Amino acid sequence: MSTTSIITIAVAVIVLAGLGVVLTTARRSEVRGAGSLSRETRKKDRGKVDPEAMTGREVESAAVAARSTAMVAAPKAEVAPWTPPDPEAVGVSRRQFFNRASVTLMSASLGAFGAAVLAFLWKGSSGGFGSKISLGGIDGVVAQIRANKGFFYVPQARAWITEYPKESASKAQAAYGGQTAVIAGMQAGIVALYQKCPHLGCRVPECATSQWFECPCHGSQFNRVGEKKGGPAPRGMDRFGVSVANGVVVVDTGSVFGGPPIGTNTTGQEAEGPHCVGGGSH
Repeated sequence: MSTTSIITIAVAVIVLAGLGVVLTTARRSEVRGAGSLSRETRKKDRGKVDPEAMTGREVESAAVAARSTAMVAAPKAEVAPWTPPDPEAVGVSRRQFFNRASVTLMSASLGAFGAAVLAFLWKGSSGGFGSKISLGGIDGVVAQIRANKGFFYVPQARAWITEYPKESASKAQAAYGGQTAVIAGMQAGIVALYQKCPHLGCRVPECATSQWFECPCHGSQFNRVGEKKGGPAPRGMDRFGVSVANGVVVVDTGSVFGGPPIGTNTTGQEAEGPHCVGGGSH
């Protein structure tokens, strides 16, 4: 390609580039002017608020004012006058409910307590524990004791009935001087022992081999008439008063007499065989 051709092509390219620049500039000026208001439009809007001349606060105030004028105020509500409720329609108030519930519960508790007391008293009067219990004729009672190898248990009296040697009655008078009802039974040859151990209240059974009472709970031991022989018990077995009238033995379980102090041994009875509990103490 010759130099002339090259120059010609370069001139053509330069011309075309210049033409493109001119066209682009013209289009930008049209776009920039498209958003501006014409003079005629400004004349028509003369007298109206110019948004461009207002601040942001003024624009908000104008909007609030426009909404306020557009809204319709609601009519003022009328308050109905208060009238007290009808007691029959309301029924029971909360305070009345709690008061009545408290009175009802208290009455029920007192009623249950009274019924329990009456039941206890009625049981005592009907011949159960806490009353005087007839064991029948003295000969029959002694026969029962001997048939059971020295020990006769009466469930309704919660007591052990054993024989007391009449020859030891004088010693009993000295050891049990303040317990007249107990001494009366001993003089008749009968002693009634409460079944509970004076240590912690366990039921004390008989031991057929030693012929003693021996507590399985803590090892307390008592001779056949309830005098302490060993173990932690603080005294001998407690007992009931016994009376014999017209040959009939009656045990009064309404009163419990404390057992004799430690060291009391009016009968001199020692263990007659192996112990059922522990080794014994003499």
